[in-house]
Amino acid sequence: MAEDSQLQLNDIEGDAAGAPLASAPESQKATGNATELKAVYDIPVQVSAVLGKATMQVSQLLKLGRGAVVELDRRVGEAIDIYVNNRLVARGEVVVVDDHLGVTMTEIIKMDRSS
Repeated sequence: MAEDSQLQLNDIEGDAAGAPLASAPESQKATGNATELKAVYDIPVQVSAVLGKATMQVSQLLKLGRGAVVELDRRVGEAIDIYVNNRLVARGEVVVVDDHLGVTMTEIIKMDRSS
């Protein structure tokens, strides 16, 4: 599962809006991009999949015990938000792989770089 969902940075060509990069000879683009991006391959990022959110008072939180149910702001079947370093990057669905939960991305969120 993990291998299938990994984003290959050297396959990306273009800016955040999908526009092609400035034109350069094809051989320079291929080797230049791959070489430049190798520097970021080992940088750890935090990935979070948010099923939903709830707001409650501290007194309500303290009353929760084993088996308590907290109602979230999402409905069954609704897409979950996927964050990388606290930035929304995609939406997806929860999947089960063997005995583990996973997330499959169904929509990539394109953001302006200026924001």
